[in-house]
Amino acid sequence: MDGVTLISITLFFITVIMVVVVLNVIQNFKNNKIKKHIDELDIEKNKIDSAPIMPELAKIESFLKNEKLEVMYNEWKERLQYIKSAQIPKLTEMILEAEYSLSQMDYKGTLCKMAKLELEIYKVRTNSEFLMDEIKEITTSEEKNRAIITKLKITYRELFQKFTETRSEYGDIAKSISLQFENIAKRFEDFEHVMENNEYTEVTQIIKAIDEMLKHMAIVIEEIPAIVLLATNVLPSRIKEAEEIYKKMVNGGYPLDYLNIEYNISEADKKINDVMVRSRVLNLEDSLFELKVLLDYFDSLFNDFEKERINRQTYEETNISFAKKLNKINGLITDIFSQIEDIKTVYNLSKEDMDLLVSIREELKGLNADYKILIDHTSNDTFAYSKLIKEIEILVLKLASIEDRLDNSLDAISSMKEDEVRARQQLEEVKLLLKDSKTKIREYNLPVVPKTYYVELNEAQSAIREIVKELERKPITISVLNTRVDTARDLVLKLFTKTKEIMKTAMFAEMAIVYGNRYRSAIDGVDHHLTSSEMLFFRGEYQKSLELTINTLNKVEPGIYNKLLKLYGNEKTIN
Repeated sequence: MDGVTLISITLFFITVIMVVVVLNVIQNFKNNKIKKHIDELDIEKNKIDSAPIMPELAKIESFLKNEKLEVMYNEWKERLQYIKSAQIPKLTEMILEAEYSLSQMDYKGTLCKMAKLELEIYKVRTNSEFLMDEIKEITTSEEKNRAIITKLKITYRELFQKFTETRSEYGDIAKSISLQFENIAKRFEDFEHVMENNEYTEVTQIIKAIDEMLKHMAIVIEEIPAIVLLATNVLPSRIKEAEEIYKKMVNGGYPLDYLNIEYNISEADKKINDVMVRSRVLNLEDSLFELKVLLDYFDSLFNDFEKERINRQTYEETNISFAKKLNKINGLITDIFSQIEDIKTVYNLSKEDMDLLVSIREELKGLNADYKILIDHTSNDTFAYSKLIKEIEILVLKLASIEDRLDNSLDAISSMKEDEVRARQQLEEVKLLLKDSKTKIREYNLPVVPKTYYVELNEAQSAIREIVKELERKPITISVLNTRVDTARDLVLKLFTKTKEIMKTAMFAEMAIVYGNRYRSAIDGVDHHLTSSEMLFFRGEYQKSLELTINTLNKVEPGIYNKLLKLYGNEKTIN
C-alpha cells in the first residue's frame, strides 16, 4: 500500500513538472513571436528614418532661383524636421513601451500598443513617402519633362509636315492653322524659358497646354480638308444642281411645294457659312457632321425628284387607261338606258334587274364627279403625284366594281335565249375559274407576280370580254360565240394551271430556303447561296430560286429534294 502511494506521488510530481515545462515552452514561443514582430516594426521605423529625403532636398538648393520654389523648399525642410525630431522619436518610444509590456508579460497591453505602433508607423511612412514624391517631382522634373516635350515636338513636326504637304486642301483656313502652329511653337519656347529659370512649378501647365493644342491640331489637320471640300465645292455644286432641277420641274408643272426646297436651300447656305466662320477660328465642333447631314439631305432630294418624275409618268398612264374605260362604261350605260324600254319589252326584266341597272348608273355618276375633282386638282398643280396616284387607284377599283356589276347585269339580261344560256353558263365557269386563279395568286402573298402571268391574265380577261361582246350583239352568231367561249375556256384553264404551278413552286422554294437556314452558319457557302436564292425569290424567279436552293442543300444533304417532298409535300396542297 505504501508502494502504491509512493508511485502515485511520484507520478503527480512528474505530471506537474511536465505541465510547467510545457507552459514555459508555450510562454517562450509566444514571447519570441511577439518580440519578432516588435523587431520587424523597429526595422520599419529605421527604414523610414533612413529614407534619402535629405539628399533629394539638398539637390534643390542648387537651383533655388525663384521665390515660389524657395517657399516650397522651406516647407519641405520643416516637414522633414518634424518627421526626424517628433515622429521618429515617438515611434522609438512606442517600441520601448511595447518591449517593456512584453517583459512584464502583459500580453494584452503589448498587443494593444503594437496595434497603435503599426498605425503610427503607417502614418509616418505615408508622410515620408508623400514628401519624397513632392521633392522628386522637382528634382526629376527636367529629365521627365524634357522626355515628354520631345515626344510632343515629334508630334508637332509630323502635323506641321502633313499640313505643309497638303496646304492647298485647307483653302483660306490655312492662314489660321499657320498662326496656331506659331502659337504652339511659342509654347515650346515658354517651356525652355521656365526650364532655364528653374520655374518647375509652371512646367506642368505649359506641357498640358501644348498637349491639348496638339490634340486639337490633329483634329484640325484631319477634318479641315473634308470640311473645305464639302463647304466650298461639293455642297455648293449640289445646291446649284438642286435649284436648276427644281426650277425646271416647277416650270414643267410638277407640284413640289411640299418639299420646302427654297427654304431648305436658304438654311443650308446659312449653315455652310456658319461652319466656315467657325472653321476659320478652328472651332470644328460638329462641323463635319453638320455638312454630311446636308449632303445626305440633297442626295435624298434628288431621289425625291426622280420619284416625282416616275409618279407623274405612272399617274398619266393610269389616267389615260382609266379615262378610256370610264368613257366606255359611260357610253355603255347610255346605250342601255336609251334602249331600256325595248329591252324590257323583249326580255321582261325583273324589278331586281332594273334596280341593279339604276344603282350602277347612280354609282357611275358619283364616280364621274370624283374623277372631275381629281382632274381639277391635277390641273392646278396642288398635290404631289404620289397622292394623285393613290386617289386614281381608288377610282380604278370603283370602276372595276361597277364594270363587274354591269357585266353581271348584262349577263342576266341576255340569259333568256337557249343558246345564250349555255354560253353564259360557260362564261360564268371561266369567270369563276379566273376568279379562283386571282384568289389563289393573292392567297400566298407572293412578293412578285411574273409579268408573263399578267400577260396571260389579260389574254384570258380579253377573251372573256370578247364573249360578252358577242352576247351583246343582235343577232348573235352562235358559231362565233362558241369559238369565243372555247378560246376563253382554254386561256383560263391555261392561266389556272399556271397559277397552281407558280404557287407550288414559290411555296416549295420558300420552304426549301427555310429548311436550309439551319446550315447558314455551320456550312461555308450556304449563307451566300441562300441569300442569292432569297433575292431570286423576291424578284419573282421562283423556279431559279428553288433550283439554286436544292443544288446548294444537295451538297450538304444528298437527296434533299425527295426528303423535302416527304417533309412538306403534303403540308400545303393547291387544289
